[in-house]
Amino acid sequence: MGPPSLELLGLFGLGAFLMRGAGCTINDMWDRRIDSKVTRTKNRPLASNQLQLREAVGWMGLQLSLSLLILIHLPAPCFPLGAASLGLVVIYPLAKRLTNWPQGVLGLTFNTGILLGYTAVVGEGLSYSALPWLTPSILSMYGGALAWTLLYDTIYAHQVCQAQV
Repeated sequence: MGPPSLELLGLFGLGAFLMRGAGCTINDMWDRRIDSKVTRTKNRPLASNQLQLREAVGWMGLQLSLSLLILIHLPAPCFPLGAASLGLVVIYPLAKRLTNWPQGVLGLTFNTGILLGYTAVVGEGLSYSALPWLTPSILSMYGGALAWTLLYDTIYAHQVCQAQV
């Protein structure tokens, strides 16, 4: 196994950009009523009625459709993992309301790229049911990245709370 191809790196870069954008769109859709009442977020397009919900749904649909086009160009074992990560993207904005640890859901979501990237590099020729990322080194990397996300997002949350006081 050598370094990933430039094509694969490009697909992952574009896919990460699109899925991050879709996550932000979903977050803004879920939070539009709350955002309109918060000084820091009241000027977001949905919160300020510069953008209608149906337009945001259309934009999200385009982002997710383009992401799906990228996903189907990856090796077969990437598909179930990529599809499962969509659930995390959708529920993360709700985690702020349902748990005291939304940073944990954020970490699980953001760092799925580690599992997906490794699977894309080693998964060529494997079946849909293969789990090539299920190795101690990859799971350790995922766990470390999850811990980092918990740390930096907790610090960010405290900074935002302090700034609003």
